[in-house]
Amino acid sequence: MARYEVALDWVGGPSRTIDVDENETVLEASQRTGRSLPYGCRTGACGTCVGRLLAIDGTAADDDARDEEPTNVADAFAYRRTPKALKSRHRDDGYVLLCIAAPRTDCRIAVGSRVQAELVDNPWK
Repeated sequence: MARYEVALDWVGGPSRTIDVDENETVLEASQRTGRSLPYGCRTGACGTCVGRLLAIDGTAADDDARDEEPTNVADAFAYRRTPKALKSRHRDDGYVLLCIAAPRTDCRIAVGSRVQAELVDNPWK
């Protein structure tokens, strides 16, 4: 069974790297290793767990590069089911639902509530 290193970068906060089995979602691995990630439905329907792919397999990337050429989510993750909470333009921009996404390579992901706020307006703010 393959294992991948997934770096979780909280926007404006810490970064932690976890090992994720190929049949395990990023959310499952984060919980197994004691790292908290936001989540809601666990079915890809609500978008609470959204992350933004920053880099694949050690390739350099930063927020400026994201605007120029987004990293392809399909190269880095296999979904257990259709990510209903993401529109195709969101997937094209590098967003990934961590509750249903299993990695296929080492990668780096921006995570946390600020990433979710990039996708949707929060009426409770």
